[in-house]
Formats: sequence, structure tokens, C-alpha cells
Amino acid sequence: MTNTDDSKQHQPIAVSPDEAARLAGIGRTTLYAALAKGALPSIKIGTRRLIRVDAIRDFLAQNEG
Repeated sequence: MTNTDDSKQHQPIAVSPDEAARLAGIGRTTLYAALAKGALPSIKIGTRRLIRVDAIRDFLAQNEG
């Protein structure tokens, strides 16, 4: 196993809304608006809301232009 494989194993597959906004380079208000519109899917587990990193990538790709 290479170092690259190691780093991929330690990357989260889902993050909090605050972390998602930071990763996407957008503000929290913009992120929560995207969640409310359904443009960015999320997962709710108990009281915690998580956003898949893949969903963040998809959201950014859809808004390229």
C-alpha cells in the first residue's frame, strides 16, 4: 500500500455543514440555501446533519459556469 492509499483511507466521506462550506469555498448561508432548495443533498443521523464529500463535488460541478 502506498502513502496515497493511506491518505485516502483517512479522508472523511461525510462532513458537517460548516466543514462542507469550508471545503466548497462558499459561505454557510449559501450552503444552507442549497440544502433548503434540495440542490445539495444531506444525511440526518439523530440530530446531526452530514453532507457527503461526493455530493459537494457534484454540487460544485453542477454550478460550474
